[in-house]
Amino acid sequence: MKLKYLSLLAMLIISSGLMAQSSFYDFKVKTLEGEEFALSSLKGKKVLVVNTASKCGLTGQYEQLEAIYKLYGGDNFVIIGFPANNFMKQEPGTAEEIREFCTLNYGVTFPMMAKISVKGDDMAPLYQWLTQKDKNGVVDSKVKWNFQKYLIDEKGQLVKVLSPKTKPDSDEIVSWIKGA
Repeated sequence: MKLKYLSLLAMLIISSGLMAQSSFYDFKVKTLEGEEFALSSLKGKKVLVVNTASKCGLTGQYEQLEAIYKLYGGDNFVIIGFPANNFMKQEPGTAEEIREFCTLNYGVTFPMMAKISVKGDDMAPLYQWLTQKDKNGVVDSKVKWNFQKYLIDEKGQLVKVLSPKTKPDSDEIVSWIKGA
């Protein structure tokens, strides 16, 4: 009886560990300013998560990201940018340099988080969740390049992964934001 109880207890502990990050809302990240940001504060909103870089051929997507954020951002939708230096060292800047670049060149007002790693051994926990089906329950994916997009629904569940080349103002993204 005691062995059966211990086995059951061990299974519960193991399974609870595997489910520890079952939702986007379970994560806390840092803003570019170094402040803690609980993703649970976004409950009820659709979220577009994008890894960004200042020295990339796709950097111009900041303009489209800001445009859709100005148009649709608010109570129901938000964009969160995660600067990453994983691809050809295209985001070498400090937090201050990234903020200045985004503000001066693209007028970025959507939330920008601290620079993280989106692949490799030092991949940020949020990106582990975004890219691993056993954690997100939807799909395995690899971050292929800067400006890859992850769509998160109002319940904190991953909905879709979109290519870095998918433009932020594409019909697919705009339709998703509008709920069409």
